[in-house]
Amino acid sequence: MEKEFWRPGNMLYPLPVVMVSCADDKQKPNIITLAWAGTVCTNPPMVSVSIKKERYSYNIIKNSGEFVINLVTEDLIKCADYCGVKSGMKVDKFKDTGLTPGKGKVVTAPLICESPVNIECKLKEILPLGSHDMFLAEVVSVAVDKKYMDDTGKFNLNRARLAIYSHGEYYGLGQLIGRFGYSVRKKK
Repeated sequence: MEKEFWRPGNMLYPLPVVMVSCADDKQKPNIITLAWAGTVCTNPPMVSVSIKKERYSYNIIKNSGEFVINLVTEDLIKCADYCGVKSGMKVDKFKDTGLTPGKGKVVTAPLICESPVNIECKLKEILPLGSHDMFLAEVVSVAVDKKYMDDTGKFNLNRARLAIYSHGEYYGLGQLIGRFGYSVRKKK
């Protein structure tokens, strides 16, 4: 197999596409769309998002010390794209997209009601890394849309049709190809 070598770069795709909501000290809400978000730790539950310093939400999150990660579905992808290309300094993204700000349990930053999962976060540390700074945060509450709960009380997130980002393009997740541990599970 012949390979072509490129200069170093980020090619770890696909990534979750998320809308991060926040609010300034006057409670003016904003939404920033990010693909550089991920799980950092299970106990305590921690996540990270990476944001460029020049982005409007950077200082809002830095100063407020909190934000909400809102998962994006295929139905929300146009709103997510809009929130990623427009600046909250110039537009009201909740108004322009028709998204509904909701009240969280712990943080004052708004949830996006249309999202199937809202992850409330308290900022722990900002790590300067270069083009982006990593915001390391503890998860302090999680809200889930009850319409994805089944009769047994199981949350069926995959029914939400989550969207992902891959090298400048958005995709739906597609079909199930296996479950964790299936490669070593004994056959019945």
